[in-house]
Amino acid sequence: MRDAQGRRGEALAAWLLTLPAGLAFLLLLLAPTLAAIALAFSDYELGNWPPHWIGFDNFREMWTDRGFRISLVNTLVYVAIVAPVSVAGGLALALLIESVTTGRTLFRAIFFLPVVSLTVAMAASWQYLLHPTIGPVNAMLRGLGIAGPAWLSSSDTVLLSLAAIGIWESVGFNMVLFMAGLTAIPRELREAASVDGATAAWDRFRLVTWPLLGPTTLFVVVISLIRSVRVFDTVAVLTRGGPNKASEVLLYTMYTEGFTFLRLGYSAAITLVFLVIVLGLMLVQTRLLDRRVHYG
Repeated sequence: MRDAQGRRGEALAAWLLTLPAGLAFLLLLLAPTLAAIALAFSDYELGNWPPHWIGFDNFREMWTDRGFRISLVNTLVYVAIVAPVSVAGGLALALLIESVTTGRTLFRAIFFLPVVSLTVAMAASWQYLLHPTIGPVNAMLRGLGIAGPAWLSSSDTVLLSLAAIGIWESVGFNMVLFMAGLTAIPRELREAASVDGATAAWDRFRLVTWPLLGPTTLFVVVISLIRSVRVFDTVAVLTRGGPNKASEVLLYTMYTEGFTFLRLGYSAAITLVFLVIVLGLMLVQTRLLDRRVHYG
């Protein structure tokens, strides 16, 4: 009898301990997600209550909306530039820092600084650096006899400029993740590879380091894709989607439709498409890379 009462008490204590986390999940994640899904199929506009069910009309409008297509293409181009370069750059920096014997802490702090810096402050700094007339970047180019472009106000260069800023923000974060993966690799394996004939650094990296970094690489690739596809801050502060929508991305389109034009139903539909894209990227990357990952 006492054992039964003890088990019931333990079960009750377990439910009470998980109740705050369960309520937080329900109120902060599940309920807003379900509300966004419901609004995506309505014509809800802020101040116009109640909303009316319109089915897939928002998605049909999205299909014919030139602004949405531009923001989708811009987002995919941004991701295609930022994600692979930031992953490769983070790995290269991690390998370089691991190879030095002094100053590791200093280099880690320097390269990780953009991750912990305020986006608005950093955006103001980049706005000055890339200014077409007084910016240091164009001043250096003029010193070399090259006419620098208007980086953030030209349709030809604005997306590339934002991608460069995105790489600068992400490479330090990826570096820290790769350094954590490198510390988990036993040094004895590299020494054994050297004894077996892999005397060159490239051979040791190819035969030992890279295969054992498989789980870390998979995680970094997925995180980099998610971080790059949800770019918003730099666009909102530096360009506001301009010029001529050349830098408008999905999250900024979602923001303007919902909080500028007050079309929350259409904004929720864009949100749903955004979530599908994120989940699709995660699924594809996990399925493709998981087959190549070596769990040593």
